[in-house]
Amino acid sequence: MQPSSRTQTAFLNLPQAAEYLGLSPNTLYVWRHRRQGPPSFRMGRRVMYRITALDEWVRAQEQADSRTNRALNPLAHKPQRRSKVRR
Repeated sequence: MQPSSRTQTAFLNLPQAAEYLGLSPNTLYVWRHRRQGPPSFRMGRRVMYRITALDEWVRAQEQADSRTNRALNPLAHKPQRRSKVRR
């Protein structure tokens, strides 16, 4: 979401948060229903997202992905030998 002439706010509603993350509003709606995705809360009747929480959630997703976190990438480690099972 690009900064606009309106005053910056610390909160985004669901459609704004979806645009900010580059997702469809329906995806965020479904994630919220399943208790997945970024943290959200109700402000009156509206579902809201803190911008700082969205940014933290994106960082956590990057760290949890083995393609961006070398420590989680199984190809970055030396193969382990299998131990023989005695019967």
